[in-house]
Amino acid sequence: MKHTLKVTITLVALFFLSQFMGMIITNEYIDHEKTAETGVTTWEELPYDFERPPVEENKSFILIITAVLIGTGLLLLLVRFKKVMWWKVWFFLSVLICLTIALNPFIGQQFAFLISFILALIKVFRPNIFVHNITEIFVYGGLAAIFVPIMNMYSVFILLFLISVYDIYAVWKSKHMVKLARFQTESNVFAGLSIPYNPPKKELKKDKKIKVEKIEKIKTAILGGGDVAFPLLFAGVAMKTFGFFVSLIIPLFATIALIFLFIKSKKDKFYPAMPFLTAGCLVGYGIIILFF
Repeated sequence: MKHTLKVTITLVALFFLSQFMGMIITNEYIDHEKTAETGVTTWEELPYDFERPPVEENKSFILIITAVLIGTGLLLLLVRFKKVMWWKVWFFLSVLICLTIALNPFIGQQFAFLISFILALIKVFRPNIFVHNITEIFVYGGLAAIFVPIMNMYSVFILLFLISVYDIYAVWKSKHMVKLARFQTESNVFAGLSIPYNPPKKELKKDKKIKVEKIEKIKTAILGGGDVAFPLLFAGVAMKTFGFFVSLIIPLFATIALIFLFIKSKKDKFYPAMPFLTAGCLVGYGIIILFF
């Protein structure tokens, strides 16, 4: 097993909670009254007149894949030139936007922005594990509220396939995804779920003239943001056809796939999670097709 049992259970629970909360948020953006009248899923506007990308549903995967590649390239440049502060500002703005969108249906855009601004500041510039993971649970729902409406099952199937192939290449072949994960972890700003094994231990070394405080490095279990976001997009798109409760079968099987990965993987090795999560999503979708 890659992680300890306690860490594995915590990470898996956070993953499922992120999927569940993300679907609730996405469902809140559906105008159910108009949808019932017309038979076509109608979506509420995003806060502050934020526009969803104007793209055809069948071609939306091209936009998302392009954005992933460009974003990865830019982040690699920041790693190359050690621009940690630029990464923090970029991450702060991303969290602020997605969290505002996620909270908007529940508390309105003004309060959503204010709370998101405060939480994003803490998350990026005064990080602690609780704020980090709590915000992660909501952030992907905001992302799904942007992209689920512009996708259909065809485009999300293609997206999961391409992302899975890319994940295998990026982790096992080029290994640049491992490099990015280490950069984010070391900069204390990680896009994804993060669970420390133990609290930091402090050792105080005394000298006649000075006292030196040494903080032991913390081992951390991580799950990348893409590994949370893409299964949620798949489940969100399925929800447009099958409804909220039936579509929860997909996150359930994605979670089972994640458990399988953690059990079979070895310590101190990196694995591409998306092929496993994609398999879980497809099994869940197959069960929905067969029984619903």
